[in-house]
Amino acid sequence: MATKRFAPKVNFKKGDKVKVISGSYKGTEGTILQVLAAKERVIVEGVNVAKKHTKPTNDNPGGINEINNPIHMSNVMLVDPKSGETTRIGRRKEDGKNVRFAKKSGQTIK
Repeated sequence: MATKRFAPKVNFKKGDKVKVISGSYKGTEGTILQVLAAKERVIVEGVNVAKKHTKPTNDNPGGINEINNPIHMSNVMLVDPKSGETTRIGRRKEDGKNVRFAKKSGQTIK
């Protein structure tokens, strides 16, 4: 896959609580562990889990580990901190800084 020239504007941040809206993990809620902006993907805790076999080394005992694979940003939605439902994200200026807010409740997101 060729890399894109410009990274898209990302509405998600590490630590946000999101809900998966499509795919085999539809309906699952989890927190974002990592945002991969250039690839338009996020890694969500407990979603798209795969087993990885690792060889033992001096530091690592090896074995079969479970890892979270990334999913596309369009397949997740932010959970509103006030109501607990999924919501879209907006941006507005408060005290001269851009802040994110939930469009359903209007509450600012940390």
